[in-house]
Amino acid sequence: MLLSSELSLPQVLQRLVDLAVRLTDARYGALGVLDASGKGLAQFIHVGLSAEEGRAIGDLPKGRGILGALISDARPLRLDDLSTDPRSTGFPPHHPPMRSFLGAPVRARGRVFGNVYLTEKRGGGGFTEEDERTLVTLAAQAGVAISNAQTHAELRRHQQWLEALRSIGAAILAGSPTKDVLVRIADNARTLVAADLAAVVGPGGDRALRIVAAVGPTARTLDGLPVPLEGSLSGMAMRTGEAFVTDDARAERDAYPPMIEKGNIGPSMFVPLTARAEPFGTLVVANAPGQRAFVTDELRMVQALADQAAVALEYGRAQEDLRAMAVLEDRERIARELHDGAIQDLFAAGMGLQAAAERVKDGDLRRRLERIVTTLDSVIADLRNYIRGLRPTILAASTLEPAIHRLAGDLEVSTGMTVVADVDPRAAAAAELYAADVVQIVREALSNVRHHARARTCRVSVRTVGEEVVVEIDDDGVGLPPGGTIVGGNGLPNMRGRAADLGGSLRVASAPGDGTTVTLGLPLVRGEATPTRTVPA
Repeated sequence: MLLSSELSLPQVLQRLVDLAVRLTDARYGALGVLDASGKGLAQFIHVGLSAEEGRAIGDLPKGRGILGALISDARPLRLDDLSTDPRSTGFPPHHPPMRSFLGAPVRARGRVFGNVYLTEKRGGGGFTEEDERTLVTLAAQAGVAISNAQTHAELRRHQQWLEALRSIGAAILAGSPTKDVLVRIADNARTLVAADLAAVVGPGGDRALRIVAAVGPTARTLDGLPVPLEGSLSGMAMRTGEAFVTDDARAERDAYPPMIEKGNIGPSMFVPLTARAEPFGTLVVANAPGQRAFVTDELRMVQALADQAAVALEYGRAQEDLRAMAVLEDRERIARELHDGAIQDLFAAGMGLQAAAERVKDGDLRRRLERIVTTLDSVIADLRNYIRGLRPTILAASTLEPAIHRLAGDLEVSTGMTVVADVDPRAAAAAELYAADVVQIVREALSNVRHHARARTCRVSVRTVGEEVVVEIDDDGVGLPPGGTIVGGNGLPNMRGRAADLGGSLRVASAPGDGTTVTLGLPLVRGEATPTRTVPA
């Protein structure tokens, strides 16, 4: 009754050893729990040895010698003297002397769960047949108690698993940030199997991965760590599409040392994250080296959480796509309203002024009206340029170079000045992630040239200088007025703001009568880049 009433498995095992020692009057007792293979010991619970004696002995038994004999032949075993049995392999240094031995298997749910071992019958002599019957009876009762405890633990774990799925699903539907959802998934996976560490490895750009969420003592050193697709266990799980468990990640050929060392990873499981039948990341759950290995049932539960992690990542991507689409739709609406409303009204006003100018007799007034008409034509041209910028068609994939040439050509046609576009294709490709903002800055600079420079020539160049992509717009016009600003203009502040948002800089060099040079410097992008803004404002 004392055993069967207990529902905590660790307490059942400890109580079994304590009762066995007391009922048989043994000096030492132990319970060896079999590992997943059934050929070795995963746990070894002992009584009778002091903490100091345990430290002196060192590593706990692995299931060889007499202990291994009971594993391979699961029947009660009673010996008067361990040392005389040919299966005995002796004791390690600092081990106390042990002669008499009694052991019996513990079965739970129709299979051998482990073995209980007793040594050194108090008062001398060996264990008796009565001791053996007592131990066999106790082992049978323990099997029932272990089954109850395992069932209780499984029910509790299943409840935790259902709660984890509910919590994660609620967070996804509530639109929580992807990072928060992934941290919650990792935390639930770690708690569910009582692991030391859990981490989510996701896309990192340029056929690479990175750790996008981690929980546990080593999480801070792991978060954001790049992980190669080739030459890592996470990458192997993705390539094969198969989840797997390892007793020690450090011994695996494909282990990635920085991740293993920073995460202090030993026994672990790697579960691929899959979307549309294609793996794109991995959920990693691990214990520290020397701690327990994971079992198949735990892997199945973690796989269910991995499915939720995949949903969270895909949901995050979909939300980003929806936000980008909303921006594009809004920009298309603005462009359409400008084209159908403002431009048509300005054009009509210009036509009316032009007709009025033809009827005016006063030559000075006629010239003033004609200048207003010319200004309106220029404003209409600028609005059409801005509309092209609002619409994404000007910036299809890899089109920064033709977009620059188009802007230069538009300026040349509308003003008659000579405009040269000198674009290094490699530099344009390196700045492609910034393309939308680069085009807007160049457009603003050329608009200033059109309205204020009174230039004969203008040049737009894109090239790489050191670790920067440099975009330069220079003209041979009248230059900026004293103070370096255009009265009433927001162009230069807007360009500087865009450059700062991209992590770059914008410099203006000018002197009255000596032209103007606008220089935009942007960080050179290699692999993945994440500029502050990738959609022009």
